Amino acid sequence: MTERKSVLLRLDPAVHDALARWAGDELRSTNAQIEFLLRRALADAGRLPGRARPMRPRGRPPAASRPATSPPPPSENQPR
Repeated sequence: MTERKSVLLRLDPAVHDALARWAGDELRSTNAQIEFLLRRALADAGRLPGRARPMRPRGRPPAASRPATSPPPPSENQPR
């Protein structure tokens, strides 16, 4: 997988809340929703680079491509 760029984005709290609600309605993270909207704006303006990779599909990746997780360590309060 290629490295992704990180940016600091300062938003008005009301704008962030609206984006977060919209993202939830679309089953995306807030970050994915912002990327989706930026890509759509770039495409509408004819400025989306042809070399831009497609967005990842919504939801979790298939189980085969997810890293295996180990079970959590036993709690002190749980019987062994």
